[in-house]
Amino acid sequence: MTKVFVPRDAAALALGAEAVARALAPHATIVRTGSRGLFWLEPMIEVETAGGRIAYGPVAAADIPGLLTAGLLTGGAHALRLGVPEQLPFLARQTRLTFFRCGVIDPLSLEDYRAHGGLTGLDRARAIGPAATIDTVLKSGLRGRGGAGFPAGIKWKTAADAAGTPKFIVCNADEGDSGTYADRMLMEGDPFCLIEGMAITGFAVGASKGYVYTRSEYPHAIATFDAALRIARAAGLLGTGFDIEQRMGAGAYVCGEETSLLESLEGRRGQVRAKPPLPAHKGLFGQPTVINNVITLASVPVILRDGPESYQALGFGRSRGTMPIQLAGNVKYGGLFEAGFGLTLGEIVNDIGGGTWNGRPVRAVQVGGPLGAYFPPALFDTPFDYEAFAAKDGLIGHGGVVVFDDTVDLAHQARFAMEFCSIESCGKCTPCRIGSVRGKETLDKIMAGIAVEANLELIRDLCHTMKFGSLCALGGFIPYPVMSALTHFPEDFHRARAAAA
Repeated sequence: MTKVFVPRDAAALALGAEAVARALAPHATIVRTGSRGLFWLEPMIEVETAGGRIAYGPVAAADIPGLLTAGLLTGGAHALRLGVPEQLPFLARQTRLTFFRCGVIDPLSLEDYRAHGGLTGLDRARAIGPAATIDTVLKSGLRGRGGAGFPAGIKWKTAADAAGTPKFIVCNADEGDSGTYADRMLMEGDPFCLIEGMAITGFAVGASKGYVYTRSEYPHAIATFDAALRIARAAGLLGTGFDIEQRMGAGAYVCGEETSLLESLEGRRGQVRAKPPLPAHKGLFGQPTVINNVITLASVPVILRDGPESYQALGFGRSRGTMPIQLAGNVKYGGLFEAGFGLTLGEIVNDIGGGTWNGRPVRAVQVGGPLGAYFPPALFDTPFDYEAFAAKDGLIGHGGVVVFDDTVDLAHQARFAMEFCSIESCGKCTPCRIGSVRGKETLDKIMAGIAVEANLELIRDLCHTMKFGSLCALGGFIPYPVMSALTHFPEDFHRARAAAA
């Protein structure tokens, strides 16, 4: 029977992919895949033909009879026919390294993974040895994709050189930023890539155990990754010398911060630890620990496979390689776009994202999750690069790009940032715990028209205290959305508002 590839990614499932698969099952061999990341076309199915795969989408179960009549199983013409997936403009413009298998392979087929270049990186690491593996990652310029952008190779070398055994690898899969889904997509669509990346890291630093800390809101990713771990153990990839265990978090945003994550893994309340000591010296259970996020670790196999020079050749400035940019919010073409650093924010939002879905003008874009700054169109010439964004008082974070049209009220968004921090604060330090509550109260006064100028000055002073006095990035970065809203959209803080009913 003809093979039809139907995504089982959470986004596709939310849009009816399961019903599509059931409707097709009597007529074809169904292969469940991850998503290619073109969410406005989901469920996007692909048919294996003599000339290669042909995509159709967005497909509903009710469309299947008409598609079959039109010759779906041979790539026949239909209004929903998209053509060769790789030739779709959204995909053709990308540089897919980390995500090139997502939506292409059966995520739980180790044979499929091997056939598409899987485990080549691990074989290469074992051939050259731990020291040369670390050196390869150092030369590649790979930086942590979780927000801080710290060089991964330096972190690995620090842990490798640290005294003490056992050593651990911890994967931060607590993807809590608004508008982000790259970790989930990869764990659902190509879980063996993360397993291979962690196995390479463990080999390089001499670790015997790895932990993946996954957020509880990702049940599909959790189930897929657990199944992949069982398959990897049965195949002998894990369990001898190095093993991986998945742990599920309870939904605390602050546990995306590495030391809070370690506290949670050890069975305690997720609260920030003071540094030093660094986790690379004394991390999980007081032992040397490498903590990287999903995309950082999943980038490692291709670096070992193709060599550091190939990876280093991509990117912009000190930001090397590719970044999975995640477009969300009020955007026409929402989805994952992997490309080398250096695209401007305007290119990402207007050219790739197509502007807003409703056609209204873009007024603001928040990059980097709830701690990210709000950039107006006047800053759309900013390159997507760690240093370029920092120079404009912004941050890339995990690569989430959330688009807002001209109806957004930035004073409300600033208040949301403070409220979010007050709810999610671990409570360890006073600037974050108390400052966020006072910030929310002060913004309420501003929005009510009470002593606006005096309270705006108070907000500026409070943001300064939180930025430089907080123990971690939660309190330290909340001033970014608040101050960017105040700087770029001051008119929103001087409007009289009707009292809430």
